[in-house]
Amino acid sequence: MNSSEKNIPVHNLMSEEFQVNTLENGHPENFEDIHRHNFFEIIWFKEVHTDSRLELDFESYTVKNNQLCIIVPGQVFNMKLRDEKGYVLAISKEIFKEACDTEVVLANGARPFFLDAESSETGNMLISMIKREYLGSGRVEILKAYLRAFCLIITDQITMQNTAEDEKPRIQQLAALIEEYYITEKNTGFYAEQLKISAHHLNDIVRLSRGTTVKKMIAQRLILEAKRELSFGALTVKEIAFKLGFSDASYFSRFFKKHTRQNPEGFRPGKG
Repeated sequence: MNSSEKNIPVHNLMSEEFQVNTLENGHPENFEDIHRHNFFEIIWFKEVHTDSRLELDFESYTVKNNQLCIIVPGQVFNMKLRDEKGYVLAISKEIFKEACDTEVVLANGARPFFLDAESSETGNMLISMIKREYLGSGRVEILKAYLRAFCLIITDQITMQNTAEDEKPRIQQLAALIEEYYITEKNTGFYAEQLKISAHHLNDIVRLSRGTTVKKMIAQRLILEAKRELSFGALTVKEIAFKLGFSDASYFSRFFKKHTRQNPEGFRPGKG
């Protein structure tokens, strides 16, 4: 467990690097407490209620039939299950990185998304093959091959957005860089240098594809981590400020209030 997860409820893959389960037949982890994972999880909601909802990083989403959601390590997750039907793939970080394009997932977020009819048909076939192998011989390399094919289907769906085709790789690279460096590097120039383009050009790309700026993307990531720590950690506001790279706790408090309209202490459960 790394330092950012200290004192925060974390669900682990205990004995296997890859698990296949269904929503209706139960699942080894308890969905109904607010928690984080130290692994990736793909949930395919096949049949849900009209008011089925899940919470991802303090945002609540209504889930619809045939939607998928990818939960990434460290993301805060919660859902009250009420006999929804679907599949759950729990995948270690090592296997997921081999099988799936993590940059695509990180760049486009983990909110629920649909599969089109053709992709859904192919996905059903691949899930059946994954289940059969998992419950049978359980050969890891074959499971990886099936998972790789399934990930190609779903990441292709994720990336069908308005981002210009030739700029998608840059947005994905930027998102991965922010995920790695947001605590230590808060200036647009650093990320532009890493991508070998000017800061002005990078902001143009982000503005056209995301409707925002690099600075705001970094701020959003900092605020998200601050919320996680305030909600589930045992650290003081000052300790969180220093942990997120702020040299002054009062500046961190002003930064947090600017982006959330709340003081950090007011965001803690039972406060505000």
